[in-house]
Amino acid sequence: MPLYTRFLKDLLTKKGKYINNENIMVEGNYSVVIQRILSPKDKDPGSMSIPCSIGVVSVGKELIDLRASINLMPLFMCRRIRNLEIAPTRMTLQLANHSITRSYDVVEDVLVKVRQFTFLVDFVIMDIEEDAEIPLIL
Repeated sequence: MPLYTRFLKDLLTKKGKYINNENIMVEGNYSVVIQRILSPKDKDPGSMSIPCSIGVVSVGKELIDLRASINLMPLFMCRRIRNLEIAPTRMTLQLANHSITRSYDVVEDVLVKVRQFTFLVDFVIMDIEEDAEIPLIL
């Protein structure tokens, strides 16, 4: 490893402290990393809630779980939207608390709008109690 590379790496990781407070004339190419301090790495949020709409119905804030492999919609929300084609299915799901529950049905190819983006989503419909704050889980 060249000496200047090791010097810059130690300077950026604050292993080596540069004591003089004078300007240094750098000839040739230099890295932009020297000019700014790197921001600390943020932790993975796991899940968050964002506002969305399905058709003309504003759903409110939906929970986005980055670890989930299916999208859940409560039965009351499916009835509120009305114009969805429900396909019957036989499916059992094991929830995070290790309880086993049956799905009601499946709704395929639903257009979900989040800000200016539109996504095509399949939902598993569950007959669960109404939660006004988070009606969907994506």
